Amino acid sequence: MTKSAVSKGYGQYCPLALAAQLLCRRWTVLIISRLLDGCTTFNQIHAGVPRISPSLLTSRLRELEDAGVMRRADKLGKKRHQYELTEAGRDLEKIVMQMAIWGQHWARDMQMDDLDPGFLAWSMHTRMNSAAMPPGRTVLEFEFSRAPADCRKFWLINDSGKIDMCLKNPGFDTDLWIRADLRRFVETWRGLRDLRQEIASRHIQLSGPTALRRAFPDWLQLSGLAPYPRKRRGREAQIDVHT
Repeated sequence: MTKSAVSKGYGQYCPLALAAQLLCRRWTVLIISRLLDGCTTFNQIHAGVPRISPSLLTSRLRELEDAGVMRRADKLGKKRHQYELTEAGRDLEKIVMQMAIWGQHWARDMQMDDLDPGFLAWSMHTRMNSAAMPPGRTVLEFEFSRAPADCRKFWLINDSGKIDMCLKNPGFDTDLWIRADLRRFVETWRGLRDLRQEIASRHIQLSGPTALRRAFPDWLQLSGLAPYPRKRRGREAQIDVHT
């Protein structure tokens, strides 16, 4: 870790304080989470934390490398690296997962600024059940109201079991269109609303062949945290799937 980072420590020998000095820096836990998710390149990690600047991501990766949490391997050429967790990094998996579960249970209700369509696209492309999708190429086009004008649409493409996401039109014909209010869809993605009921009530609108519309709920596996209920009192704990 850099000298400037060390100088901002807590001044305690307590192992918790020493761990917090590294892990509680902004973006660091999210970057570790992307590495735990299997991201191995700079661009893959950046796609999973799209609001961090490239320069700050470079700095945080260097700090994690200096701390022995991950290592950088020159497997892709001089200007491209692969990143992999060390034993110390892999030991964080249960901690990061428990933090995420705590957030699903107890963190504050979402605000509109939290609803980043780029992160939603990245999250969804990791949770598509490609085995349940038709063979060959299937193109899903998502469009969200109340999203920023420059990122109202994204595409997920299944090509023989490989799922890619595109924030710009990939140039393929769309097989199924999905339209919804951004907040309502994220609430459904997080398990706060029932996906099939949202489709039945037309809050999530599907356009395309009947067979694809019927199969869509089997393709989208929702967030891995969807099974964990909200415990904090507030708007999200009171959501009625019928409203």
